[in-house]
Amino acid sequence: MMEAFKQVNLAHATPGVLDAKTRELIALAVAVTTRCDGCIAAHAAAARKAGVTEQELSEALGTAIALNAGAAYVYSLRALDALGEFAGNQA
Repeated sequence: MMEAFKQVNLAHATPGVLDAKTRELIALAVAVTTRCDGCIAAHAAAARKAGVTEQELSEALGTAIALNAGAAYVYSLRALDALGEFAGNQA
């Protein structure tokens, strides 16, 4: 399992079509949505090294926040539906 994790991290660090700045912006947005404090710390350092500005990160995080809000709305509807299923089961 650890070897697979190392391979994923290596793939993230290897230059490809996306430059380092873009990869770190994506990584930070994902870290925020998954609530991974360690990921945020590690990728914030890498993002700064890649030249990410506060304005760029704010824009990326705005996208992450908007997508999370959409997911929260969908799951809110599911919670309301689930509650409705138990309407006749009140104690």
